[in-house]
Amino acid sequence: MSLTLYGHPFASYCWKPTIALYENDTPFTFHVIDLGDAASTAELERLWPFKKFPVLVDGEKSIIESSIIIEYLDLHHPGSARLVPVDATDALDVRFADRFFDNYVHTPVQAIVADALRGEKRDADAVVRARASLDTAYAWLERRMEEREWVAGDSFSLADCSAAPALFYADWVHRIGDAFPKVRAYRDRLNARPSVARVIDEARPYRHFFPLGAPDRD
Repeated sequence: MSLTLYGHPFASYCWKPTIALYENDTPFTFHVIDLGDAASTAELERLWPFKKFPVLVDGEKSIIESSIIIEYLDLHHPGSARLVPVDATDALDVRFADRFFDNYVHTPVQAIVADALRGEKRDADAVVRARASLDTAYAWLERRMEEREWVAGDSFSLADCSAAPALFYADWVHRIGDAFPKVRAYRDRLNARPSVARVIDEARPYRHFFPLGAPDRD
């Protein structure tokens, strides 16, 4: 059965499963959802009433949430690169790192972006808190990456699929400074990986949507 991923090329959470699909050269169709179009939004709503993407459709089955999609692919459409380790303890570390990037990097990034979209109803205190959270996350990650190439285990995994979009956009909203050279080097490795570089390139036409102004780098 063919796989269809519903989402948008510029959406950070859609990058996660797209990277996983590219890592294993898994055939799929990317179906772009335009939330500004009523028909497109209704199509997404039929799959998931919360109207959130990504959604992976495999035959008659819809799989929701980016991390679950990657776990599903590992189970039902495995490739040469396993993204969740077989060993239960190793798998826990991968899942922990995935949750770290979603909760402690992605979440404050989205808070800063959301504030920029509010127009006059800005919340400066919320932005200060989000930036402080990112500084804490960078410091923690700097220590973790001291002797590591990838964030969990010896090979590229679900955790790195999560890290790539989180750190990509985090550096846009709150620059990863010189105090965090290991984090910067890790972000560079992620961006250079073919599966990640591909999603970065596919998102380039949409950079004008970024409310804070997309930088010329990357």
